[in-house]
Amino acid sequence: MSHAPQYLSGPRLLKGRISRDTAGMTETLLDVKGMSCPLPVLRANRVLRGMPPGAVLRVLATDRAAAADFAAFCAETGHDLLATDEEDGVLGFTIRRREEPTG
Repeated sequence: MSHAPQYLSGPRLLKGRISRDTAGMTETLLDVKGMSCPLPVLRANRVLRGMPPGAVLRVLATDRAAAADFAAFCAETGHDLLATDEEDGVLGFTIRRREEPTG
């Protein structure tokens, strides 16, 4: 089933989803382009807290510091930084929400 994109940008959140054909998994897109450190990571953290374990978040940012910030954030929180990329000055980060601890 195909869903409309979920774009999360600025103070307003728009609902929907982006379908990925590769593994049949959907991901949420967070657009924080134009925001400076620490806002991209803070916004991503807020979105990830509302997602189920194993869900995937794709973040688009333009702040050059975001590369180091997201690597440190994922290492600290236990989320998986699956991929990073850059296209036309826009940095992309694909993050899988950590599984909940058992016990």
